[in-house]
Amino acid sequence: MVHTARRPRPLSLSRPELALLAITVLWGGTYLVIHLAMRYSGPMFFVGIRFAVAGLAAALIFHRALRGMTRADLGAGAAIGVMIFFGYGLQTVGLQTISSSTSAFLTALFVPIVPFLQWAVFRKRPHIMAFAGAALAFAGLVLLAGPGALQVGLGTGEVVTLLSTVAIAAEIVLISLFAAKVNLGRVTVVQLLVCSVLAFVAMPATGEVVPTFSWVWLAAGVGLGLASCVIQLTMNWAQKSVDPTRATIIYAGEPVWAGVIGRLAGDRLPALALAGAALIVLSVLVSELKPLGRPPAGNSSTAVDLGSAENPGPETGREEGTRK
Repeated sequence: MVHTARRPRPLSLSRPELALLAITVLWGGTYLVIHLAMRYSGPMFFVGIRFAVAGLAAALIFHRALRGMTRADLGAGAAIGVMIFFGYGLQTVGLQTISSSTSAFLTALFVPIVPFLQWAVFRKRPHIMAFAGAALAFAGLVLLAGPGALQVGLGTGEVVTLLSTVAIAAEIVLISLFAAKVNLGRVTVVQLLVCSVLAFVAMPATGEVVPTFSWVWLAAGVGLGLASCVIQLTMNWAQKSVDPTRATIIYAGEPVWAGVIGRLAGDRLPALALAGAALIVLSVLVSELKPLGRPPAGNSSTAVDLGSAENPGPETGREEGTRK
């Protein structure tokens, strides 16, 4: 009875989860910058510049680790980099021909896709509350996109955006698949540079040419490149111990933060979008709820241990991430 009263709160967040929440805020803030940069640059060139800066920044940080590059590091980094390229590249291309609300609705499909990809890759069915959280997040994203997003056709913009959601979901699953098996720094450098190279190579296919020099796309590319380095590095570290479905629920808050930042910049968030934002926040809480009625022997319940900084013993995944 005495020990029960001192048990940590089940809804607390671990440090890796808090880190993912922080980069989701940063992620949401990139929309305004990209919107401005697209007036001065094509999508592939901008993605190439952005991830070249991110890759070079990561290479400076992990230059010593690069000497120990293995084929496993190269393979994992290349696979994740391809998914990053298709995720960012196709979404940016789609935004040239469809509205932002339609794009947000279609991109939201990565939320329910991840649990099924996780099931296929790891052969482990996600907990029912993870599915419930994903469903709430998806419903919230639909409301956040607005009623206009429901008028979806099958034009080129819609098709490429749908493909980008599969790539985003695959990126999240691949990071979790490789996170504990490869070197964090080396894989981060490889995936960022692979994305950059693929974007530059794709320019002729999309009919792009090098744009006229502008301080706008240069400053935006450098700034977002550094942000991308932080985002990918944090994802690689945090997903050593955070379940991919759980991570997806946290990432689903991205458009919420984008809406908040947009509001500060002068956009008005309608009541329907506010309701969607509330649903997404609720989805995070729901996905955290797990049966605690029959904990394992001792006090090693995963839901409890993830929120306890004082009792890291059973969390081998988190300990590995901290040492990295």
